[in-house]
Amino acid sequence: MNRKEQFAAHLRKNNLSENTLTSYLWTVNYYLVHYNDVSKENLLAYKGYLLEVFKPKTVNLRIQAINKYLEFIGKGKLQLKFVKVQQKNFLENVISNADYTFLKNCLRKDSNMEWYFVVWYLAATGARVSELIQIKVEHVEAGYFDLYAKGGKLRRLYIPKKLRIETIAWLKEVNISFGFLFLNRFGERITTRGISQQLKNYAEKYGVNSKVVYPHSFRHLYAKNFLEKYNDIALLADLMGHESIETTRIYLRRTASEQQALVDKVVTW
Repeated sequence: MNRKEQFAAHLRKNNLSENTLTSYLWTVNYYLVHYNDVSKENLLAYKGYLLEVFKPKTVNLRIQAINKYLEFIGKGKLQLKFVKVQQKNFLENVISNADYTFLKNCLRKDSNMEWYFVVWYLAATGARVSELIQIKVEHVEAGYFDLYAKGGKLRRLYIPKKLRIETIAWLKEVNISFGFLFLNRFGERITTRGISQQLKNYAEKYGVNSKVVYPHSFRHLYAKNFLEKYNDIALLADLMGHESIETTRIYLRRTASEQQALVDKVVTW
């Protein structure tokens, strides 16, 4: 009997309903399939995924399942905190267009082309960091990358023309014609952790607020910019890979700093 089967047997002893049992096992199985080990970093990444895809109530059910599994395998200290069901009416810690452009320009000026493109791809494709690391040279040449979500649903991640042209020119310079686009110093596909850490390093190096420089921040920027230039929330939901358009609605809101600036400007009485 493997660990998952042992966990199922353990849950059955607690007289859980069949629906709850099925939900818990599905959640744990999803985590084990998509994340290579049980670590704080992977657990937080999974929580981030849940927050993006599901409503807070569902997120908490998934977290409850994961926490029971962590307790079962003796890793109770890694248990995740539940989320507050009330959602904020503003976006927090989203990189501004000015900081994004500044960071990108600094990387280019220093001839750090790989990280210049990492930042550009995150902001211009709306890719999750787990999707970014899967992009290959072949996808750049095609102009898109097909991803399959749960239930076999297809999502196409488009690579804008300007970005595609510049990437292909760069690839010719560095003599790369196939394989993963972003590699580490050992020539292997870069990890999500590697990207997150390195972005923080560059934020500190160039004097950009590190709180707004993380992979998902650029995805937020993509969504906000898209809606400002082309106000079609249904199309954005498809491009972002959101199950529900309600998830996408948060991008109609202003950031906290934008709200503050607006209040400062408007409220003069």
